Amino acid sequence: MDNRMYPQGKGMVAQRYINDVLVSFGIERKLRVRQTIAVVNAGFTLLTALPGVRWRLTDWAMIAIGGNVTSATSVNIIGTSGGSAVQLAVTAIAALTRSAVVRAGASNAVVLADGASFVQMDVNTAVTAITVGSAITVATHVDFLVSYVADPA
Repeated sequence: MDNRMYPQGKGMVAQRYINDVLVSFGIERKLRVRQTIAVVNAGFTLLTALPGVRWRLTDWAMIAIGGNVTSATSVNIIGTSGGSAVQLAVTAIAALTRSAVVRAGASNAVVLADGASFVQMDVNTAVTAITVGSAITVATHVDFLVSYVADPA
């Protein structure tokens, strides 16, 4: 590993810029992203892949904006563990009604068994979101509220 990317320091928050992204190792951060339905249908990156960084989700929520999410099967948050894609969050469209906050583990908001949705992902891999099934209709946007930690590899 390149030492310029590894967190250093004693008693202070270890921060580094990695590929122009400020990474604060071991500190919970929050991300709120509002994406158009076209972007959600196509899939997009929530947390970019960075060398020496393993993402770990601590919580998430979604909100349908402008109407109910319809036509699709679910909206998923995906990570990589053990070299394979894992569905960290599977939110059925039945839960994504206009303005309702859908939190991890709620009805129709499935997380992996035994807390596996909240463990470290593989190093240098992204966390993404995408629609599963048909393209979403009716809603205009979906808000993604993600709490996460960057852990050093």
